[in-house]
Amino acid sequence: MTIDKGIYIKNIFYMLSYAFQVLKQDTYKDVEVEEFENVEDMFAAILSTGLSRQIKQGLYREYAIKEDNTSSPHGKIVMSGTIKNYQQKRRLIDCEYDELSVDNLYNQILKTTIWYLIRQENVKKKRKDLLKQQLILFDGIKIISNLDIRWDALRFTKNNQEYRMLLNICYFVFNGLVLTTEKGSKKVVSYIDEQKMHALYEKFILGYYRYHYPDLNANPDCISWATDDGIVSYLPNMITDITLKKNGKVLIIDAKYYGSMMASNYDVVTYRSANLYQIFSYVKNWDRDSTGNVSGMLLYAKTSETVQPNMTYQMNGNTISVKTLDLNCPFSYLAETLNKIVEERFNL
Repeated sequence: MTIDKGIYIKNIFYMLSYAFQVLKQDTYKDVEVEEFENVEDMFAAILSTGLSRQIKQGLYREYAIKEDNTSSPHGKIVMSGTIKNYQQKRRLIDCEYDELSVDNLYNQILKTTIWYLIRQENVKKKRKDLLKQQLILFDGIKIISNLDIRWDALRFTKNNQEYRMLLNICYFVFNGLVLTTEKGSKKVVSYIDEQKMHALYEKFILGYYRYHYPDLNANPDCISWATDDGIVSYLPNMITDITLKKNGKVLIIDAKYYGSMMASNYDVVTYRSANLYQIFSYVKNWDRDSTGNVSGMLLYAKTSETVQPNMTYQMNGNTISVKTLDLNCPFSYLAETLNKIVEERFNL
């Protein structure tokens, strides 16, 4: 059974801010202090602000194949078209050549998202007016169906890194949002794309520790198998979500964003066995000398389930914890939980 998770609208902004550090720049200060009634208006605010900055830098261009009839040959001559011109007594050569163009998938997605948000009732007029002004600068770029967007075709290089956050916003606009509901005095959103939210949840935690605790060297790490004979052929890679390290101590965090945290079998409720086996394997293979200085934590996004994990176990000399992070509370409380995790582990 899937249990709905609620997330305060403003926490979506904070999660994006830490996952994509560009949102922590002064450019987005106005977005950070504003309270939003709905998530679409917040996405429109982030997108319009980011677009203003991107337009100043220039829209991303890619080489596209063009074909043209010309009296001055350049590029590759297309014989079939040239022969046809000759037959029609036109003294033109059909040429095919590469040309830098703004009409590419990246800008098409941006324009399609702008077009969509302008037509949403939930987006405030001042935001729509700004988006309409920006839309003019996308002249010559096609609008495509959001159902046909090839998200897996996007590749980011040093030339278009600024687009990574913007296109993630576009993705959430079209694929993430399910409901905006009331809970007390707060607006709460839920998402259907669990896989995308899992990725954002993981990047958020990693980005948070990188920003606030740089001395912990937060990173994903590849763990080597502690085999006796050194043979590791066909063994799968062990790559952590977040590894924190300081003064010989290590904390491996496995971030989990599921519709349901617990498993139930014949009315017996337990942790998901695969998750626990995984974190235990990570810890024991890292701590091959059995120092006890390596610990592991399963950090679930909190759901509305009756059982909420908050346990710490001593397993064969190492500490393994299972805890939750409540995304449906003011960000100050959420941050306090993340701070407490590292303060206790590293005696900060």
